[in-house]
Amino acid sequence: MSELPDQPTDARERLLSHFKGDEAEHGSKWDELWKEGFLPWDKGFPSPALVDLLAERQDLFEEVPKGRRRKALVPGCGKGYDVLLLSAHGYDAYGLEISGKALEAAKQNEKETSGDDVYKPKDGVEKGSVTWLEGDYFKDDFLKNVEGDGVFDLIYDYTIKFLCALPPSLRPAWSARQVQLLAPEGRLICLEFPTYKPPSTGGPPWALPPKIYEAHLPRPGERLPYGEDGSLRDDMLGKPSHLGLQRLAHFQPKRTHKIGYSAEGKVTDWVSVWSHPKS
Repeated sequence: MSELPDQPTDARERLLSHFKGDEAEHGSKWDELWKEGFLPWDKGFPSPALVDLLAERQDLFEEVPKGRRRKALVPGCGKGYDVLLLSAHGYDAYGLEISGKALEAAKQNEKETSGDDVYKPKDGVEKGSVTWLEGDYFKDDFLKNVEGDGVFDLIYDYTIKFLCALPPSLRPAWSARQVQLLAPEGRLICLEFPTYKPPSTGGPPWALPPKIYEAHLPRPGERLPYGEDGSLRDDMLGKPSHLGLQRLAHFQPKRTHKIGYSAEGKVTDWVSVWSHPKS
């Protein structure tokens, strides 16, 4: 895939400036933006790519044993559009946020949009529950409010709100956490964005070409080689771990949020679906 020119925006410049400094303070800095109402990532509706995936690609998902509820997790859920969508598809859906202000907005959004067509369950589907969780994705505290054994049948990582919002130094911990929280037969869905952005431009949003996922998820917890410009040195990678995830599918969605299109109207986002390796 040829690299498209990056097009910086005023919003991105504001984010770059806001997140300069100590990475340990990033959690509180996201909360500050929610309190200010500066939300350039909020699109007002669920991801079109996720809508289409759930409707058209059930072949990618394992059947859940009868009598057991399916659980889904959306870390960095924002106002919870994707959480409500997953509930409409029968998942007991959990939206996780580090910002309490974000969860206030999610609960208000749930009240205001619950009757929208996109959140109505399809024929024969029993709507799942919705639970809002405040906490740090990398710590276990939030799991005390999750039913069952603390793993999920589906994890949705939309990078405009999660991985691309994390400093690259956290990618080893991110990959290890995905492996830990994904149920044995579960699926991790990643909407990969921004794929076209040069790594040297920094973030958030940090550049995330598909090779970042291809490198980190099969090697959970490993610190991988990066160049001085922030690009992954994939020529220096070791063998994948037997504990890592395997990619089941990789494709460009038919539709995505507007920010995932080039100036020529071409989709630049990718969708990848991951699972634990078969024993």
